[in-house]
Amino acid sequence: MSLIFNEFTCNSGPKRTVPFPFAGWLSGRCGSIASACLSAFFLLHQPLYAAQTASTQIERSISSYIDKQVTEQARQQSWQQVRHTLQINHIGKPETLPPCTQALRLSVESGTEPDSRQRLQLSCADTPGWSHSAFAQATIYLMVVHAASQIERGNNISLNQLKLAEAELSKIRRGYFQSMAEVSSQGAKRRIRAGQLITPSLLSAALMIRRGEAVTIRASHDGISAATKGQAMANGRAGEVIRVRNLSSEKVIDAQVIEPGVVSSTFR
Repeated sequence: MSLIFNEFTCNSGPKRTVPFPFAGWLSGRCGSIASACLSAFFLLHQPLYAAQTASTQIERSISSYIDKQVTEQARQQSWQQVRHTLQINHIGKPETLPPCTQALRLSVESGTEPDSRQRLQLSCADTPGWSHSAFAQATIYLMVVHAASQIERGNNISLNQLKLAEAELSKIRRGYFQSMAEVSSQGAKRRIRAGQLITPSLLSAALMIRRGEAVTIRASHDGISAATKGQAMANGRAGEVIRVRNLSSEKVIDAQVIEPGVVSSTFR
């Protein structure tokens, strides 16, 4: 401030032009008044940013590390819609540390997954002895398939019975679907209530034939093929063998489900 002060002290010589506001007013004042005014001006007009505290640097470094972990896991798992929150528990008091003049160094002491409890160690290269430990854990949320309405056991599932809703990853470890198209047309092994998460264990292959419906019975023997009408006596999925009544002969035969409405029997 001595150079600034000298610009504004009174002297007997001609006054210099001072490139600051209030220069004319200050040019006729002396010492302490001018210095106080100028100091106040610089306090009011200093840069709006200030050096980050060590606490801020630590939390931003941890947050950046976890963000990268979640982004990489989302890429590996092909997550389409994902968000996360972050919990940081400090070991010690970061506010007692001085700010670091460069990016903090971060190392992992335990834990590997972003949603596991990881112990992290941070240090500042330009300050010997500068060290801080913290626990960090992300809570990850995904948009996954739920039942939009009740689905009865044995029914094929349609798109209008499904919806996407957010779920916490740690609570859906039994499996989930992110695409409604993956679930649509599959069968329900048991009743699924509205709002329930759709998991692989709830699904079965879609029913291709329902009990009582008309089917086409195809048969082949020694290169000879024939087809006749029949009636399914049980529900059937692809590859399953069900009982079918031949409407021409009224005989009940075993037939394998080939496709919707079609079964196959071999002459014996």
